[in-house]
Amino acid sequence: MRKTLSTATLLVSLSLLWACSSAVTPEASDAGPAYDAGTDTDAQTPCTATCNVAFSYPAQQGVSRVELRGEFGAEPWASGLDLTRNGDTWSTELEMQDGELLEYKFVLDGEEWVLDPVNRSRQPDASGNLNSVIQADCGCSESTFDWRDGILYFVFLDRFRDGDASNNAPVEGVPYEANYQGGDLAGLTEQIEAGYFDDLGVNVLWITSPIDNAAGAGLGTDGRSYSAYHGYWPRDMEAIDSHLGNLSDMQEMVDAAHARGIKVILDYAMNHVHSESPLYSENPSWFWPNDNGFGGDCVCGSGCGWEGEQGRRCWFTEYLPDFNFTNPDARAWSVNNAVEWIRNSGVDGLRLDAIKHIESSWLYDLRKRVREEIEPERGEDFYMVGETFSADSGLISSYVDPLTQLDGQFDFPLRAELTRTLLRRDGSLRDLGNFLTSQKATYHPASIMSTFIGNHDLPRVIHLAEDQPRYGVWDTATGSGWDNPPGQPSERAAYERMALGFAFLFTSPGVPLIYYGDELGMAGAGDPDNRRFMQWDGTSEHQDWMRQRLATLGTIRKEQGALRRGTQTVLSVNDDTIVYEMVRGSERIVVAINRADTSNTAEGVPSGSYTELIEGSDLTAPITLPPRSAAILLQQ
Repeated sequence: MRKTLSTATLLVSLSLLWACSSAVTPEASDAGPAYDAGTDTDAQTPCTATCNVAFSYPAQQGVSRVELRGEFGAEPWASGLDLTRNGDTWSTELEMQDGELLEYKFVLDGEEWVLDPVNRSRQPDASGNLNSVIQADCGCSESTFDWRDGILYFVFLDRFRDGDASNNAPVEGVPYEANYQGGDLAGLTEQIEAGYFDDLGVNVLWITSPIDNAAGAGLGTDGRSYSAYHGYWPRDMEAIDSHLGNLSDMQEMVDAAHARGIKVILDYAMNHVHSESPLYSENPSWFWPNDNGFGGDCVCGSGCGWEGEQGRRCWFTEYLPDFNFTNPDARAWSVNNAVEWIRNSGVDGLRLDAIKHIESSWLYDLRKRVREEIEPERGEDFYMVGETFSADSGLISSYVDPLTQLDGQFDFPLRAELTRTLLRRDGSLRDLGNFLTSQKATYHPASIMSTFIGNHDLPRVIHLAEDQPRYGVWDTATGSGWDNPPGQPSERAAYERMALGFAFLFTSPGVPLIYYGDELGMAGAGDPDNRRFMQWDGTSEHQDWMRQRLATLGTIRKEQGALRRGTQTVLSVNDDTIVYEMVRGSERIVVAINRADTSNTAEGVPSGSYTELIEGSDLTAPITLPPRSAAILLQQ
């Protein structure tokens, strides 16, 4: 199996041309089983066992010969294929097996070895040197689900639904806010089968790590006691946490999701274990010492920094030993553990925690195992999305490569810009327009990023949308997650502004994320107040409106392929409005957003008559947008 990327996008971005030797009628659509996507305009390649892959290199002054070298031929890397010059381009073709992966470089004038300048997929060889890498796609991919069609919902297991009271076991001495509160796998299964996620249009669930955690309490950086309810203090890496259920409960939940066309992503924390873990006591050489080299503790943000080499070896706290993945035995054990969790649980993807804190070799090794073992076994593409909590899009991008590392990451820079400009109303929407234009080439062209406005590491986003935003420029709570927890906002405007954020996510490239409870605009300050138990009753009129709006947006995204797979182009932007289009072939959707508290004309909407999909009304350009509103426009 290989990644079922947009074939047209992949071919253009990598300048790979295919000459297939026979034709077979292609599949009609790659929309996935839960969707009626209509006409899919992505290019379809006839399926053949082998196909010719065309390689090209731009002509340069002073270069008289270009050769393709790689893992092919009678003498891999020692000899290769000469490229022929035609005008401004050198080119050649190589016959490859469907699904075959090839590492290669170009050799200039027999001396200078260079990477393919138009191919961003690369991986290191045994010596650590980077090579360009491609995978032949002769049109035989059988994956029935395209991850671009995903709408992702983050289920914080302990705080979502209590389906089995017999496993409730709070830790003695830990305050309620930071203790186990009873949510479990049985409760999630109950809500899957009740159709809760179907109503929202959700077809992918991300669950917190179900791996067994330390049993006792631990001190947080704020000096307060916490339990391991969050799942990030792994003790027995091969067992399910008893607070959540057992392996049968996990498998039953995954089966229930699959029965409704819902995929499941498991949160996997590979950076560290808890000091109680036998893995640490039995294999101390697999972990970095808690020593910064100068006689002090290497705790992140204290004796050691959060970034770079120190960031890859620092301990999050003094009781969380950090894996040393430069040790091949430690890396092999950890990667194998991740693969076993995939196999035993039946999940369809992994959310990988704290990517910038591990060696990239771990990612390369896991991707290789997934590509060679899991995807062929499943006949499905396996999604790997990472978390790099950073405003540096270049750093985030460095880990994204669907062939060799991650399919995508959570887009923190976009989140920061959306919450600043749309929700807090800081600066001008021109800032957002400029950001979108500048970021177009940042990530790998075949990446599938996940977009979001709220998650479990940030204060609840509804407070940024209030008339008077509760938090400062860096989204830090004015108070801690313990003191003076905010109440539920009562003004309708806050929910309308938050809905604008979701309107953008659901009409833009990527996999949009709903953090549990954000469909209700749930209140909450910093950790642990941002992880209150899910509100199942007693919701306000405004909260009910918010949930219905997200359900409407989910339906629209499901029905309009251009919103899931199209190319985004900003048509016009001013201080308070932005208009952009999503285009896929002949399909085109125009989106207009007004953040202002007054009505505004949506400048830039092309002339013509439209169906506005949120309200189901007919409109003719120019279009006036009410305060704090969005319009999703399908031309009639």
